[in-house]
Amino acid sequence: MQFIDLKSQYQAYRQEIDAGIARVLEHGRYIMGPEIEAMEKQLAEMVGQPHAISCASGTDALLLALMALGVGEGDEVVTVGFTFIATAEVISLVGATPVFVDICEDDYGMDPQLLEAAITERTRAIIPVSLYGQVCRMGPINAVAKTHGIPVIEDGAQSLGALQDGRMSCGLSTLSATSFFPSKPLGCYGDGGALFTDDDDLARVCKELRAHGQERRYVHTRIGVNARMDAIQAAVILGKLPHFENEMEKRSTLGARYTEALKDIVRTPKVLAGNRHVYAQYSIEVDDREAFRAHMQTAGVPTAVHYPVPLHLQEAFRYLGLGPGHLPRSERVSERIVSLPMSPFLTLSDQDHVIGSVREFFGA
Repeated sequence: MQFIDLKSQYQAYRQEIDAGIARVLEHGRYIMGPEIEAMEKQLAEMVGQPHAISCASGTDALLLALMALGVGEGDEVVTVGFTFIATAEVISLVGATPVFVDICEDDYGMDPQLLEAAITERTRAIIPVSLYGQVCRMGPINAVAKTHGIPVIEDGAQSLGALQDGRMSCGLSTLSATSFFPSKPLGCYGDGGALFTDDDDLARVCKELRAHGQERRYVHTRIGVNARMDAIQAAVILGKLPHFENEMEKRSTLGARYTEALKDIVRTPKVLAGNRHVYAQYSIEVDDREAFRAHMQTAGVPTAVHYPVPLHLQEAFRYLGLGPGHLPRSERVSERIVSLPMSPFLTLSDQDHVIGSVREFFGA
């Protein structure tokens, strides 16, 4: 059994993906070839934003967003500590200071009630994270940000395809970022990512920044980076996009099926009102995680932990001077969270085996 079944996905869409890659090899425009523009157009339409700007990774998408906003030394950016390090890493990379707030215990996203107290006169941006395939509480977060005139950057690396009140993740804030890492809901066959915005000026600046600050060939208006996505990866995304909505429906259905079968014995994901959860990961909480994972491994079921150590306790952020107890909810969840196999190609028989193995561990 695969934790994420990428092989079956490729076999299902092989004709479209292979044909797209072959077209790139034939025309030879590997950097910023026509596939880039075509992909960006489709992504923008899907998300409901005027601008989609592709880049080399989800990390670069967040970095470009901060650079476009002019965030730098002496500034603060509010985010969560229960996420992949890239969310906060980019804050430090631009010279700013990450300010961590705790999560809600139901959706594992930023707690809007804690956000106000974290904002200071130095706050230049807020980065909430839509974790595990569910949009976090973007409405209340945007409301707090608006009262202070602070831009919001949704980290939607795991949530592209998820909906909140009918609007898709990455279409709910000033800027947003997603990742096309292979295991993400929409993944390429290497690294890739994208930014989304409804601001024409920010879109123009992001496009310049991703190509060394270049306005046109050899004319550089600002200091930038090399963060372009290549045309072969765009071809892979274009091959998958026609199937994306169907895959998101399958993820939602499989996630609901897990929950119905396990909600009486473990803490299962809660879907917020008005949300469609697309389960980039299906994550539960258990008391004795190591014993549970050992049992599942014996049963032939792969598991993963997202994430075992919150960021404020990582060595990389020791310089912030934060210790145990600073984010009590994040710390508690990091000790209990574990993810089960999930992909649109998870068969019902395999899912039943996972469910049976979980129930067996708990004697249920």
